[in-house]
Amino acid sequence: MPDVKVTYDTTANAAYIYFTDPQASVRSAHTYPCDPIDVDGMINLDFDEQGRLIGIEVLAARSKLPEYLLQAAERLDSEGS
Repeated sequence: MPDVKVTYDTTANAAYIYFTDPQASVRSAHTYPCDPIDVDGMINLDFDEQGRLIGIEVLAARSKLPEYLLQAAERLDSEGS
């Protein structure tokens, strides 16, 4: 199974999980926001023009994702430098 790329910005407390090659120029054609009250956060599902799921954005990531995943993620903020 191929590795899945995850990026994380501690300042925004936002993570993104890629289901496409991050080097490819696949763009989101549609974003489906999931903001259920029970989850206490926001998760956005990004789909391409063919309706395939290409990525998931997780806001309030520290409370939604396992710590090991955030530690292993590529950092997008100055703390990761």
